[in-house]
Amino acid sequence: MELYNLKHPEQVVNFSQAVQLGLGKDRGLFFPSQIPTLTNVEQLLELPFAARSRKILGAWLADELGQDKVDQLVDAAFTFEVPLTAVDSKKACLELFHGPTLAFKDFGARFMAQCVNLLAGDKGLTILTATSGDTGAAVADAFYGLEKVQVVVMYPKGKISELQEKMFTTLGNNIHTVAVESDFDACQTLVKQSFDDNEVRDGLALNSANSINISRLLAQICYYFEAVAQARKLTDNDIVVSVPSGNFGNLTAGLFAKAMGLPIKRFIAATNSNDTVPRYLDNGQWSPNNTVATMSNAMDVSEPSNWPRAEIICQKMGWDLSLISGMKVTEQATSEMLKSLKQQGYQSEPHAAIAAYGLEQQLTAGEFGVFLGTAHPAKFKDVVDRELSVDLPLPKELEAVANKTVLSDTLNADFAVLKRYLFEKLS
Repeated sequence: MELYNLKHPEQVVNFSQAVQLGLGKDRGLFFPSQIPTLTNVEQLLELPFAARSRKILGAWLADELGQDKVDQLVDAAFTFEVPLTAVDSKKACLELFHGPTLAFKDFGARFMAQCVNLLAGDKGLTILTATSGDTGAAVADAFYGLEKVQVVVMYPKGKISELQEKMFTTLGNNIHTVAVESDFDACQTLVKQSFDDNEVRDGLALNSANSINISRLLAQICYYFEAVAQARKLTDNDIVVSVPSGNFGNLTAGLFAKAMGLPIKRFIAATNSNDTVPRYLDNGQWSPNNTVATMSNAMDVSEPSNWPRAEIICQKMGWDLSLISGMKVTEQATSEMLKSLKQQGYQSEPHAAIAAYGLEQQLTAGEFGVFLGTAHPAKFKDVVDRELSVDLPLPKELEAVANKTVLSDTLNADFAVLKRYLFEKLS
């Protein structure tokens, strides 16, 4: 597999190098030189999830890693179910929260961890990542206890749910967590500054586990195929996928799936009040606002780093950007959609509710909507309980951490402070 740096196309790497580098020169995203197309999609849709995923990822990676290695990576990473649950006759939720940390990030993080474990050799490395909620838990769980890897997770202090925080800040060992006195975009900026600093990047052998790492995006392609495979059992209509969007890695994976030949008619990019992309799709102006805190906190991102990949996929495939419908969803609409889903017998949470609202507003005759359920409702128990006047029971994964002590250090959003902290903590 060959990839190039979107900012410096002359920088060309293979998959192994892209996984280990994370970002290219000048923070450039790596992008595949070719997107493989599948000629047997209909037959693939008949296969079980893991068996199909081996073939999908083999189309990308078998030439470099060998199909046997790809099979091993998939089998080690994808060990949980991916149910599609019908809400009504027009829409269903693809539940991506049945992994160990109850969030869709388990797919990408676990696959990336397996790739790093395979490719790192005898060299140690440091995973430095920022999270707006679920990435932290998924990455911490996936890399916990790996001897060659130190993990540093930064998150905006006080701006993720308590249970989200407990899932990755209570582990210790090789997992180090930092509460930053700012928002997610500031955390993401600190990550980028770290990769721009030669002393930090080379001295600590930095890698990133955010969705900027191509291995995470490839893993996420697989569940879009599963969505279509299961939706085919419910409908003959064209399939529209609504994606709750923050950093836009999830939507990018869906576009890769369509580019490979998956019959998805179009996408809805549903955001909360942090609506940079919906406004861009509407007026062609890229103008991020200050990040606004919302009840769908994992999507509180004003400068989504994956959007360049999404846009270039459309360019390479000759698709008009109208393939993607932007949808800003207010707090009031999110609350109302949560209640509407509950009345229909489906217990959801704010992020999935935003995606479901996008379908309610934009689905047309002859279409069937799939919205992505990106996290277990209990991960946002405080919000869900408040909005729906319920008392959600905790699944065992959350119950196990609810009373544990947070081990995080607190830092200001200052790169010099972070740099000093990293060398003191990890050297």
